[in-house]
Amino acid sequence: MAEDTDFEFEGEPIEVVVDADMAGGRLDAVLAKAHDVLSRSRIKDLILGGAVSVDGAGVSEPKYRLKAGETITLLAPPPEDPEPQAEDIPLDILYEDDHLIVINKPVGMVVHPAPGSPNGTLVNALIFHCGDSLKGIGGVKRPGIVHRLDKDTSGVMVAAKTEKAHKHLSAQFADHGRTGPLHRAYIAFAWGTTQSGVGTVDAPLGRDPGNRLKQAVLRHGREAITHYAVEGRYGGDGWDVTRIQCQLETGRTHQIRVHMAHIGHPLVADALYASGFVTKVNKLPEDLADIVRNLGRQALHAAELGFEHPATGEEMLFEADLPEDLQALQDALDAYDHSVA
Repeated sequence: MAEDTDFEFEGEPIEVVVDADMAGGRLDAVLAKAHDVLSRSRIKDLILGGAVSVDGAGVSEPKYRLKAGETITLLAPPPEDPEPQAEDIPLDILYEDDHLIVINKPVGMVVHPAPGSPNGTLVNALIFHCGDSLKGIGGVKRPGIVHRLDKDTSGVMVAAKTEKAHKHLSAQFADHGRTGPLHRAYIAFAWGTTQSGVGTVDAPLGRDPGNRLKQAVLRHGREAITHYAVEGRYGGDGWDVTRIQCQLETGRTHQIRVHMAHIGHPLVADALYASGFVTKVNKLPEDLADIVRNLGRQALHAAELGFEHPATGEEMLFEADLPEDLQALQDALDAYDHSVA
């Protein structure tokens, strides 16, 4: 699943129509406020470098005073990322051979270098562990990577160690298990009680036009299908939480998180997609509330990953237990009324 927040904002045109509140403001200040992904100093450099126009005419003066109705267009060139370097970062290896490596990714680890996360990533760790032979497999910037998880989603991932393995595994992920053996199962803890024990969310996704850090259900978005099954329901006075297993038929960015929020059951502790549920924490028993407040990340774990071995053809399945933070949540929930179905 392409579940990561490292969007590439530069290289895409950004347009801002100057309204009455913006009129009279400086070009660099207005752009920085309208799109806070890029710093004001970065925006100033881009203006000086000729990347900004107003009503189609190039403007190279950051102090340019804007008029209502003008349209600002910013086209930032893609950044030149350096080649990832080896870093001695411990890996929780579930399996490894000459063709591939399966790891249990911890919470907080970014999969590959990107703006804002230039090092300390899984790619840096893999290059150190596998040596120079990994460099260039599948591309210079993301060697060995065939799929991703969000920085704050834990669980099973596979990486390729040869070009043949990369091609074979990439094809399986592109097929999403529709005709092949690829299997991905995620454990999620969601707010509320779903109407049914099993269900499918079929809702196209794309970048949220109102917030470039988010994805959203969009009429003309890319196809996205999530199947879910309830594994446990927990509740008490004024609160309820559901443990759900999700399986993906597609692999869009933030897919599970957006789809569950779309049907009214966002993931517990998901700051991006469950902001309207923050007060729900106050209704939890104090022990549960403390655990949820301290999670600091969405309650989502990639628990199972199955695929066909690219060299032997063997069907392989790997599992990763809940990490300590989600296991603590599970243990606390088990102390309250619960059911399965």
